[in-house]
Amino acid sequence: MHRFAVFFLGLAGLLFAQQPPYDIFPAAEVPYYRVRYEASAKQGELIFPANYTVWIPPGVKTVRGVIVHQHGCGEGSCKSGLTGAFDLHWQALAKKHDCALLAPSYGQPEKANCQMWCDPRNGSDAAFQKGLADLGVKSGHPELARVPWALWGHSGGGHWAGGMTLLHPERVVAAWLRSGVPLLHSNAARSEIKTHILPDAALTVPMMCNLGTKEGFSVKDGRFAGAWPANEAFFAAVRGRGGVIGVSIDPLTAHECGNQRYLAIPWLDACLTARLPSEAGGSLKPMPAAGAWLAPLPAVGTAVITPVAVAQFTGAKEKSVWLPNESISKAWTQYMKDTAVSDTTPPPAPTNIRVSGNELTWDAEADLESGLAHFIIERDGEVVATIPERGKNPFGRPVFQNLQYSDTPTQPLVAKRFTDTKAEAGKQYRYRVVAVNTAGLKSQ
Repeated sequence: MHRFAVFFLGLAGLLFAQQPPYDIFPAAEVPYYRVRYEASAKQGELIFPANYTVWIPPGVKTVRGVIVHQHGCGEGSCKSGLTGAFDLHWQALAKKHDCALLAPSYGQPEKANCQMWCDPRNGSDAAFQKGLADLGVKSGHPELARVPWALWGHSGGGHWAGGMTLLHPERVVAAWLRSGVPLLHSNAARSEIKTHILPDAALTVPMMCNLGTKEGFSVKDGRFAGAWPANEAFFAAVRGRGGVIGVSIDPLTAHECGNQRYLAIPWLDACLTARLPSEAGGSLKPMPAAGAWLAPLPAVGTAVITPVAVAQFTGAKEKSVWLPNESISKAWTQYMKDTAVSDTTPPPAPTNIRVSGNELTWDAEADLESGLAHFIIERDGEVVATIPERGKNPFGRPVFQNLQYSDTPTQPLVAKRFTDTKAEAGKQYRYRVVAVNTAGLKSQ
C-alpha cells in the first residue's frame, strides 16, 4: 500500500481522548441554526448521519461567504465538531467579513472508514451543499447556498477541505489544511485512497499546508509519520505548477492542532480581505501577485529563513513557500520558530453587563488576532475573580472556551458568568469586567 494511503486509512480507527460530555448538542438558538440528515443507504450518498450548525453574525443583512471549520476523523473528533460554530475566536473572523461560521459534525462510528465522508465525492459534498441551502431557508439568508467558502480542516478534515478545493475552485476563497491533504493522481503509486486531479483553476486558490513537526518532518516514525511526505508531495505538485500555496510547520506538536489558529485566522483574514467579491454574486478576486512574500521551503535541521517580498526573492519560486503579504510573513516566521505569534491589539471591551442578585453576566467578542484567554472581575476597583482561573488547552495557549483536539470548544460551553458569593445582601457594589486575550493584553 502507498505510504500516503497508510496515513489516511490509519486515521479511521482513532478515538482521541476527550472528557465527557462531548456528545451533547449545544442549543442552536438564534443566531445559531442547525440541520441534520440521517445516514443514507443509496449508492453515492453519505453513509453517516450529518449535522451542520451555522452561526450568522447578528445584524448582517447579506452574508458574503461561509467559513467552514471541519473536524477530523474518528468518533471523538466527529463529536467535537458539534461546538465548532460556537467558537468566539472563529466568530470574530466571520463577523469581520460578514460571513457565516459553519461547523459540520459527521456521525462516523469508531473504526468506520473515514474516507466515506472525508472524500467529498462519497456524499459529503452533496450533503454540505444541501445543508447550506436548507440553512439558508431556515435562517432567512438564502444566499448561503451561493456565496464563496473559506475552508479550514484538520486531519481528515484537511483531506476534505483540499478535496473540495480541487472539486470547486471557483467557490473557494482559501483553504487551510492542518495535518491532512488530498492525494493527487500525479503523486499516487499504488493506493487504496481515491485520487484527485489538480485542475488549473485550483492553482489560483490560496492554500496552506500546516502540520506538526512530529508528523514525519523531524520525527520520522510513529502513527502520523506519513503526514509530511503527503504534504510535501501535495505542495510540490501545486507550487510546481505556479499555485499559491505555503507550508507552515508547528515546531512543538504532532497531530494535535496546537497554536495553529494564531496563524490560520490572520492568514484567512488576509485571503478573505483580498478575494471576497465587492458585490453579492460577484466572482472571487485573484490574490494580488505583487503583494506576496516568499521563503525557501523549510528543511530539517536548518534555521527558518525570513521571507522577502516576491520581487526580492532569488531562489526557485516553484519551490518557495507562498505567503499573501508582509504581515503574514512576519507571523509565519514567528510561528515557525516557537508558535508565539505576537499581537499588539487589545481585545474588545465586554458589553451589556447584567446583574441579577449576586450573579453577573456579560457579552464579549474575541480579539481577531489572539482570541480570549479569560475575564477579570473587579468589584469596587479590586480584583475579585478571574473567569476561568485558567483556561484548559493541553495542546496550546490556554483559552477561555477551552479547546479539544480538533480545535473546538469543550462541552459544556463555558458561560460568561460570575457569582459573587461574598456580596452582602442590601449593599451596593460597582463591578467591572475586563477581557484578556491570549497574548496577555487587556481590554478597556
